[in-house]
Amino acid sequence: MGKRRCVPPLEPKLAAGCCGVKKPKLSGSGTHSHGNQSTTVPSSSSGPLQNHQHVDSSSGRENVSDLTLGPGNSPITRMNPASGALSPLPRPNGTANTTKNLVVTAEMCCYCFDVLYCHLYVTQVLGPLFVTWKTGRDKRLRGCIGTFSAMNLHSGLREYTLTSALKDSRFPPLTREELPKLFCSVSLLTNFEDASDYLDWEVGVHGIRIEFINEKGVKRTATYLPEVAKEQDWDQIQTIDSLLRKGGFKAPITSEFRKTIKLTRYRSEKVTISYAEYIASRQHCFQNGTLHAPPLYNHYS
Repeated sequence: MGKRRCVPPLEPKLAAGCCGVKKPKLSGSGTHSHGNQSTTVPSSSSGPLQNHQHVDSSSGRENVSDLTLGPGNSPITRMNPASGALSPLPRPNGTANTTKNLVVTAEMCCYCFDVLYCHLYVTQVLGPLFVTWKTGRDKRLRGCIGTFSAMNLHSGLREYTLTSALKDSRFPPLTREELPKLFCSVSLLTNFEDASDYLDWEVGVHGIRIEFINEKGVKRTATYLPEVAKEQDWDQIQTIDSLLRKGGFKAPITSEFRKTIKLTRYRSEKVTISYAEYIASRQHCFQNGTLHAPPLYNHYS
C-alpha cells in the first residue's frame, strides 16, 4: 500500500477537470481518446497558497472568476417552486414602480443574505475541493472544475462555483433557463496518499491523480474523482488509459509507459442537491421572517 500524506501536495492552485464526459468503449490497449481537459504543471512548483491563480486546464489561459450583473433591461429572476418556471422578483421596498428599468432588484438583497448565511453556517476549513454541475433526469455532466491546493471553503466555493459553471472548456456556459434542471455537487478531497504503482488504488473508493511525461517531454497531470470510474464501469487499466488521453497523451499506451506514471490516490466527501431543493431550503431558512438552521440533505457519499 502507498505511503499516506496528511495533506495534499503544496503547489500552485491549478484548476482541473474531474469527470468523464461520456462513456467510451475502452480496451486494454487504451488507444481511445477521452475529453480535452488537462493541466500543465511546471517541472518545479513553489509559491505561497495566497498567490492564487486560476488557469484554464486545457489552454493555460488565466481566468478571473468575476460575477457581472446584467443591464437594467435584463431583470434577475427566480424560480416558482410550484411550476418550476422562472419569474421576476417583485420590486423591493423603497424603489419606485416606474416605466424606467432599474438595475437594483430584491434578488441582490437575497444574494447578500445568502453570503452572510453561508458565512455564519458553513464551517471555515481549508482543503482541496471540486464543484460539479449536472443537468436533467439522466444527470448529464455540464461542468466540473476544482483545485488540489488547500483553499478556504468560502472563497473556494465562490470561485469554483462560477468557474465550473461558466468556464469548463468542454461545455458552453450554463444559462438561466437551465437552472431548474441543475444538480450541484461539492466534493472535499481527503486522505491523499502516494501509490506504490499505477494499480495501487481501488475503483469506487479512490480518486486518482496522475503525473506523466508526454511524447513532447512535457510534464502533464490529470484526475478523476472517486465516483467516475465506477459510473463509467471502467476497470483500473481502462481508467488509467482514459486519464492519459484526458491529459493529452497521444502516443500509443504500453504497459511499460504505464509503469512510469506517478499516481496519487485520495478520497472525497461529497454532497449533491438539486435546484428545487435549494429553493426549498431558502424558503425553509426564512420562514415567517425568522432565520432557521439549514435542513439536512440525504445525498452524502
